[in-house]
Amino acid sequence: MTNAEQEFLQETDARFERACNSVEHCLNQLDDEQIWMRLTPHVNSIGIILQHLCGNLRQWIVAGIGGAEDVRQRAQEFEEREHFSNAEMLANFKAAIAECRAILQRLTSEELTAPRRIQGFDRNVLNAMYGTLIHLNLHVGQILFITHLILGEKYVLTWTPQTKEQGAA
Repeated sequence: MTNAEQEFLQETDARFERACNSVEHCLNQLDDEQIWMRLTPHVNSIGIILQHLCGNLRQWIVAGIGGAEDVRQRAQEFEEREHFSNAEMLANFKAAIAECRAILQRLTSEELTAPRRIQGFDRNVLNAMYGTLIHLNLHVGQILFITHLILGEKYVLTWTPQTKEQGAA
């Protein structure tokens, strides 16, 4: 594997880890009721977003790239049904991220450009990983935003600027 391929996979792995950490940071500040709260009827709750992310990660990375059976039921991810607890949602999300990271660890150079058909789309492995990360981070941003809206000034930041170039006063 080339250095560029190794660096891409390492950065991809790090981004999966950071996304997981961001979600965990939010969920640790919310209770079970808050993760299922819809701010308006047309906005998904954090719980629904997490169900959707787990389905997407498993379909695109675990099944699409890793070769597992694709058992995703996308429409069910958005249904109001039995609500899982905050801890259950976090455990399921962390498991999906761990499954994705394990797939990354075993990829070979040849597999990175191998064609795949995922969710009716023709992609290669690099394209599928890149698109999945963009999708993941879009929804992590929503989770962060919804958490801010729910908690207001009680929201605890994970990072604050430390130097002038980072924006510290």
